[in-house]
Amino acid sequence: MKKNFRIWIYSIVAIGVLLMLASSCTKSSDPTAPVPVLTTSGVTIITSSTASCGGIIISDGGSTITARGVCWSTGTKPTIADSKTIDGSGAGTFLSSLTGLTGGINGTMYYIRAYATNNAGTGYGSALSFTTLPGGSAGTVKDIDGNTYNTIIIGSQVWMVENLKTTKYRDGSPIPNVTDNNIWLGLTTGAYCNYNNDIAIGAKYGKLYNWYAVSDSRKIAPTDWHVASDAEWLTLENYVTANLGTSGSVPKALASTTDWASSTIPGAVGNDLIKNNTTGFTALPGGFRSLYGEYYSIGYDGSWWSSTKYETDYAFGRILYGNYQMGRGDILKSSGFSVRCVRD
Repeated sequence: MKKNFRIWIYSIVAIGVLLMLASSCTKSSDPTAPVPVLTTSGVTIITSSTASCGGIIISDGGSTITARGVCWSTGTKPTIADSKTIDGSGAGTFLSSLTGLTGGINGTMYYIRAYATNNAGTGYGSALSFTTLPGGSAGTVKDIDGNTYNTIIIGSQVWMVENLKTTKYRDGSPIPNVTDNNIWLGLTTGAYCNYNNDIAIGAKYGKLYNWYAVSDSRKIAPTDWHVASDAEWLTLENYVTANLGTSGSVPKALASTTDWASSTIPGAVGNDLIKNNTTGFTALPGGFRSLYGEYYSIGYDGSWWSSTKYETDYAFGRILYGNYQMGRGDILKSSGFSVRCVRD
């Protein structure tokens, strides 16, 4: 009888222990249990598509932090159901990198909150807001020949990403393709050519035009677009100077990440190409044609006309030198330069 009694007592105790264990396992789902307490860190290094921020976890709420990061949206109170980073686990300070943001023509306002999750749920820091820099694609545009150009928003401007390739003016009139050096030298009307008279090079780098084609009243740019003026080039340079990103210089911020001749000069366009093109402008080293008809500097320099006349035989242009600099010069109108267009 005593034996049976003891077995009964032991059973009661075992059941009690199991109930206590079960209670401790389900306690974490108690809605009254504390979630983490944290703050949202300020936003830094803002571009048109990325930003940096983070958070500081003040209290883990008594249980392990299993996930943490920053969530964001255009709504005022983002949650982890919106876009978010995942930045490890545990308490303390963490850093977050936001990607996939939208710039647009005026930038986009986003709200962010740091978050941290424990067994009780997810806690949030206070909401902060920031506005991305203008940037990103503005779609595509076609010229009279049917060539399609990507576009990019840079500050208050919208630029073509590629050099112009058209062989016709906007009204459909042909632009003469002049290959002979002597004829090229004597021109005072519009003409174009391909570098080294090679169609394949022209397809990649765009055509080279004399300035008479740029200034022709029949207009070389597609509808709603125009050849960039000297002032518009300066606006671009000033904006990029203030927003270099990781490129570190205006030439590198504008130059493509490919096709430039390798350079050992620190900061040169051809040095550490991966740092180029933070603007998306994607400038290629298409070289130029001299007034005498010879071709120079493909792979080393890029050259572009502005629509701005300097004096009778000269107009302003830009040259992006592979050895670092961006130059503004008065160029003989008979020279063959690339053309970039800006939206009206």
